[in-house]
Amino acid sequence: MKTTPDGRPVPPLYADERPMLEAWLDFHRATLALRCAGLRDDQVRLAAVAPSSLTPLGLVQHSAEVERHWFQGVFAGEDVPPVYGADNADGFGPAPGRGLDEALAVWRAEVARGRELVAGASLDDRGRLSARDAGHVGGDGVSLRWILVRLIEEYARHNGHADLIRERVDGVTGA
Repeated sequence: MKTTPDGRPVPPLYADERPMLEAWLDFHRATLALRCAGLRDDQVRLAAVAPSSLTPLGLVQHSAEVERHWFQGVFAGEDVPPVYGADNADGFGPAPGRGLDEALAVWRAEVARGRELVAGASLDDRGRLSARDAGHVGGDGVSLRWILVRLIEEYARHNGHADLIRERVDGVTGA
């Protein structure tokens, strides 16, 4: 597998649909981890700019919530609580006693669980949305294909946030 100079996996230029989608999702997952690499605890808690409260730590925690929600909750239909509790269901709020290493370990565990749940599934296999989510998209079922594209979009958007935060924290920029 080819990698970028900073170690992220390069998605294939030609591939079937599923490997292509999974490769792009893995690329964006690796990008999030890279944007947080080497930051001190005080730096992972710095917000982008007022009034935003987005932090690198919060983005990692949020990504764990997103992974759990879409793969375990929606696709597998499991009744799972939010990773960081009902008071922080979106995961953005960094807890005072929780650091980046712990958040990355939790996130990686959620990624691994999601991979287990979709292994062998067809891109046309369906998950079921909650009434709240169904109201946003106009239906109560989504394919695994839709979920993978949704996660690629989610990571790409938040990686843009992570880029800006990282540049503010220590001047590091990346592709």
